[in-house]
Formats: sequence, structure tokens, C-alpha cells
Amino acid sequence: MDSLITAAARALAAGDPLSALKRIALRDDAPGLALRGIAMAQLGEHVRAKALLRSAARAFGPKEPVARARCVVAEAEIALVSRDLGWPAKRLDAARATLEEHGDQVNAAHARYLQVRRLLLIGRLDEAEGALAELDPTPFPPASRVSHELVVAGIALRRLRTKTARAALARAGRAARRAHIPALTAEVESAYRVLNTPAARLIAGGEERLLLLEEVEALLASKRLVVDACRHVVRDACRAVSLAKRPVLFSLARALGEAWPGDVSRDALVARAFRSKRADESHRARLRVEVGRLRTVLRTLADVSATKRGFALAPRRAHEVVVLARPVEEEHAAVLAFLADGESWSSSALALALGTSQRTVQRALDSAAAQGKVQSFGRGRARRWMSPPLLGFTTTLLLPAPLPIG
Repeated sequence: MDSLITAAARALAAGDPLSALKRIALRDDAPGLALRGIAMAQLGEHVRAKALLRSAARAFGPKEPVARARCVVAEAEIALVSRDLGWPAKRLDAARATLEEHGDQVNAAHARYLQVRRLLLIGRLDEAEGALAELDPTPFPPASRVSHELVVAGIALRRLRTKTARAALARAGRAARRAHIPALTAEVESAYRVLNTPAARLIAGGEERLLLLEEVEALLASKRLVVDACRHVVRDACRAVSLAKRPVLFSLARALGEAWPGDVSRDALVARAFRSKRADESHRARLRVEVGRLRTVLRTLADVSATKRGFALAPRRAHEVVVLARPVEEEHAAVLAFLADGESWSSSALALALGTSQRTVQRALDSAAAQGKVQSFGRGRARRWMSPPLLGFTTTLLLPAPLPIG
């Protein structure tokens, strides 16, 4: 490998793409194309970067499988950053196997981290943890250690294991300082901010206050009965009942939880659950049916008792009832939570991450765009969506992933 290629590679490893391009901007040989692609990716020119890396892979040819595999890994990273979640994962698997076969453990590990980050992004936490468990980061250079610890922290945050997340981020910070790459340091600092910004609201006794993730974790481990409006679950320290697919029942449970220890009138429950301003006999009859269903599904956690004017919630084991609500409650909150990461998303990638249909996501995006909450650029398959971040809040509890259930 000639001196210009070596110098450019070192500049890219240090996060300095401009210095690299000064050396290889006019190179059209395979190594030059590959390094130019990586440099363009670091500068945010993802479309150009992808084209250069594909040209490099073709130029290397079948006699240089390791170099071609590295190009595939680099292209996969661009796909992840640009939220192309439909990028063929089998290509990355094959590239990782090639790198492992030829002893390039560092790049093989990087390929594994990309797989884990994709799984984490679409909420498949069990698979992400299983893939991560196969990696030992001890022999890796500092930059790879940062990637490892950030993935550990990301999984822990989604699992609401804040102590584990803080420890992983502390290790990531030390590794980032040893790597001397400003972008890595900034990424660690950004992850730290998630722990230090409000993540939810606690509604209890007619009052509200903001909670950090650590406080949410403590709340879910307490002896209180929690009506969890982040995941549409009613839970105490021992059991949890999901009402995610029964919105009427959850609306009733939340109304009763917000009013505890008081009761809620029948007219107020009709308005809350059925979105009706005036309650007639048909509404009241339906309310009796739905309250009976709620009493049945919550029988292990609480009783729904009738009062003179309505109904009240009476926990069986817990000493208090509280409601855990999202920090910002609005329509299409989950879509906006993904867009708040600052990256541009396609509707197909959002559908994959949310586990819903692309048409459903498109309707949500169109509605949010009409309200000025998101904006798009490009046309057809190249259309991408972005949104400003939710200032002052972390979106961790808005993302669709299961919270721990005792």
C-alpha cells in the first residue's frame, strides 16, 4: 500500500476526512475509491459515498475478498446512518463471516455492532443482546470499545437499567478520550444527556411532575400501582396487565388512576372513553359493559368499585395509584420520537421500526406535516422525513420497546 493511501487511512481513522481527501481525491484505483467513499460518508454525503464504495468493491474483484467485505461493512454503516433499514442484512452477515475467516477481527466486530445497532433501532432488544453477548471487546482498539459500550448503554436505556447505562457510558467516555476522535466524544456526551433530561411525567393526587429515567426505573420497582401511559400497561411490583390493544379499557384505567383515591363520574368516563360530549342511555349501558371488562382484566391488581356517582380504583396490594405519562402527549408521538434523532427517515424505515404498515406511517407523516411538525425532501423512494428534536425531553419512553415486567 503506497504512502498516500496509508496517510489517508490514518486521517480517516482519526476522523479527519478533509485531510484524507487532500491525498486521494483524484485516485480512481480500488483503495482510493474505498477511502474516498469513507471520507464522503464522514462528511455526510451518503449517496456519493455509497456509489464510491460500490465502485471500490467491484474494482477490488473476487481475488481480494477482505477488501470487498470491508466495503460492504462501510456501506452497511452508511445505510444505518441514513436509516435505510431495509438494506440487505444478509450481505453484512456474509461480509462479517469473510472478515472472521481471514482474521480481521476488528472489522468483523464492527460489522456485528452494526447488526446490533439496527436491531436496537427497531426494538428487537432480545436479539440485540444475544448478538452482543458473542463479542468480547477487550482486545479491540479504543474506537471499537466506544462502539461496544454505546450499544451496551443503548440496550440498557431501552430496558430502563440506568445504572448499567451509566457505567457503560463512563467506559465509553474513557475510550473516546483515548481514541482522540471528537465525533466519538460528542456521541458519548449526547447519550449522557438522555440520562439527565426528563423522560416522563408522574400524575398523582391531582399534581404532575417530570421524572428522569432513573426515577422512572425506581417508580416501576416500587410498591405503587402504576397506570403506564407510555406502554399502555397497568402494573405493580409483581404483575403487569397490557391494555395496548384495548384502548377503551386503558382510557378508563387512566381516568380512574388520575382521580385516585377519588372516583370518576359516569358522564366523565363516557366522555373520556367514548369521546362523547353528552352521555345517553346507550353510552351508560356500554360503560357498564366496558367497566365489567376492565374489572375482569385487572382482577389480580385492583378492583373497580361502583360509587354513587361513578367508579373508583382500589388496588389490591399497592398502597398508592399513580399514572406514568409521556413527557409530551400528542398524536403520532412514536413517529415523532424516531424523527427526533436528527436523522432523515423514509416511511418504509419508520414502518419497520414501529412494526406497523407503511400506509399507516404515511398517514401519520402527512398529518404531522400539515401541522408543521415534520418536513420532507426528495420524491418517490428517495423521499425522506425529518423533525426538530423535542427540546428538554428524552424520547426513550416514546420508542416502541417493552418495559421490564416483573
